[in-house]
Amino acid sequence: MPLKKLSFKPGVNRENTRYASEGGWYECNNVRFRQGTPEKIGGWTRVTTTTFEGTARSIFNWITLANQNLVGIGTHLKFYIENGGNFNDITPLRNTTSGGEISFKAFRTTLSAAVTSTSATTIPLTTTSGFPLAGKILIGSEVIDYTGISDNNLTGCTRGASRLVSGVSTSTTAATHSSGADVFFFTILVTDTGHGASDGDFVTFSNVVTLGGNFTTEVLNREYQIEAVETDDTYTILAKSFSETTLTFTNVSSSADDSIGSVTQSSSVGEYQIVSGAISSTENTGWGASGWGAGPWNVGLTSQEELRIWSQQNFGEDLIFGFRGDRLYYWDASVTDPLNTRATPLTDRSGASDVPTVQNLITISDINRFVFCFGTNPIGSSILDPMLIRWSDQESAVNWTPAATNQAGSLRLSRGTEIVAASQARQEVLVWSDSSLYSLQYVGAASGVWGATIIGENISIASQNAVAYTNGVAYWMGKDKFYMYDGRTKPLPCDLRKYIFTDFNTDQFTQVFAGSNEAFHEIWWFYCSANSANIDRYVIYNYLDGIWYYGNMARTAWLDSGLRSFPLATTYNGVLVDHENGIDDNETGTTAAIDAFILSADFDLDDGHQFMLVSRMLPDINFEGSTANSPVIDMTLFPHASSGSGRNSPISESGTNTGTVTRTATSPVEAYTDQIHTRVRGRQLSVKVESSTTGVQWQFGTPRIDMRPDGRR
Repeated sequence: MPLKKLSFKPGVNRENTRYASEGGWYECNNVRFRQGTPEKIGGWTRVTTTTFEGTARSIFNWITLANQNLVGIGTHLKFYIENGGNFNDITPLRNTTSGGEISFKAFRTTLSAAVTSTSATTIPLTTTSGFPLAGKILIGSEVIDYTGISDNNLTGCTRGASRLVSGVSTSTTAATHSSGADVFFFTILVTDTGHGASDGDFVTFSNVVTLGGNFTTEVLNREYQIEAVETDDTYTILAKSFSETTLTFTNVSSSADDSIGSVTQSSSVGEYQIVSGAISSTENTGWGASGWGAGPWNVGLTSQEELRIWSQQNFGEDLIFGFRGDRLYYWDASVTDPLNTRATPLTDRSGASDVPTVQNLITISDINRFVFCFGTNPIGSSILDPMLIRWSDQESAVNWTPAATNQAGSLRLSRGTEIVAASQARQEVLVWSDSSLYSLQYVGAASGVWGATIIGENISIASQNAVAYTNGVAYWMGKDKFYMYDGRTKPLPCDLRKYIFTDFNTDQFTQVFAGSNEAFHEIWWFYCSANSANIDRYVIYNYLDGIWYYGNMARTAWLDSGLRSFPLATTYNGVLVDHENGIDDNETGTTAAIDAFILSADFDLDDGHQFMLVSRMLPDINFEGSTANSPVIDMTLFPHASSGSGRNSPISESGTNTGTVTRTATSPVEAYTDQIHTRVRGRQLSVKVESSTTGVQWQFGTPRIDMRPDGRR
């Protein structure tokens, strides 16, 4: 028989069965399509060796008048500006104490009895007076975490716990200890009446006097993250040196008092940064939290913890930003040493007038320079109206008071319960409520400045960041389908819709974010699969070819290349990476392979009636761009006895064939492989191409197979 070409339609289709999708592709990971053929996606490289604190949910790129190419990064803990590989912390402050309002206390005691077992979870102390309810202690070289106190005993102990050494978590070994052995408490108890802090907040101390031993001024006068809030007036911090090494207290005298640090702090100051946010959303539970019958009967309502999401836009060379449910902040690029200057509330700027004190989302119109707040407080009220839009006077970030002499104003949308997202488009601002899409257009001062028109109804949008706008078209992910707006709002046909939305953690819709990769005509959406509270999947729409593909990847924010050479993304490890840079995974600084594969749907070898024997395959692989000396991929042939049968199924009709047969054939393919000899037998076949080594870039073309009839059974 003549050689048979294996030609497959571009894109991946999971809406049908494997056999019903004949002629196409069915599964993939880290693969894209170009010119109709699949290839491994580009690699990624970390931008800098340094990292940032927290999980980023927003990145934005702009250039100052001084030609600084800056990237704003908002995490659930802090806000940074990246410049030249450095992450500059500009997180605003919420409060600065007066001198002497903060006091500190550290603790030391001894064992009241010997600890004879390395698995003991209760540690007896001479005294626990003043000890926080949970913390970390050091006995000899062993670190022990505890979670409770009963009389003078520490309970719920984890033996051989870890500690930081030069910024690296280092485990210790559980050991036995003699009665009377010194016990040092790692944690410092801080007293600040009405501090208003939460677990995980950041505070910077200054003018603090040494407490003695290792608790020097160098240790105390620095930034700390609060370990645990004990009361409205106290919290704990984990003592560290400037090198981020957890203190070992080797310089503390064994004859010291049980309590260290009864030093009067007459000048101590604490600068509290804005409260930390949630790394993921926690939905309301209990009676009335969801739809009828969704929750348990007669169970109290628990509060919702909302994901910390930032929005940010440049106002000239400056930056305006804020997170949902908070005020607006302003970073001034023109001040002396701006990258070492914290952002301040917009309400504190000179000339500020009726600036919103709470908002959910901001944007700035690109032509007329109005600052918009979506979901904000009306003038004269501090209560957020989730459907209210307010805008500043033109060319002014601080004047929000409507007057006959300016163009500040507001309007309230009517369809929906809250504004979810907004995006600048051509000659309009697109605004999504939870049920409708509006077009916000400038109509002039005589007509109310801005007017809103409904351009889509009965729609949904997954999150604030679920929309991407490119080439005059907006694409977004809804709660159960995809949409687009190109002058007309319409659903976006998706060959992966069932696959995506049946394996989706719907409690984490707010984490969904979109980004364009214009160089490859792609829109990327990142989301959480059903069993994950963190983002672990992506799906791609190629708008040039109208096709879809997907894969596994953990990212938290994305920004297309524009002012920088490559698309930018952030990881859960606090790393900023360049995508499409290289062909491997260089997130950690050490080159690792990107596992990539694509699997075809099942196709008939002949008419689907009789068995065929495949004896040879002529691959068509392009390794252009590879850096390995001998790049190689694996090709696997999966024969099937009948449509719907599993891979590797016995190939006799009765299913009882126990003889030695070749049920799959995997062969390596190199740059100069002209043919592969094999022996596989079946009615249907599927083909898989995969790579899992560094330095390999590949594109799959149109292979051919040599086969002959091999009977009806």
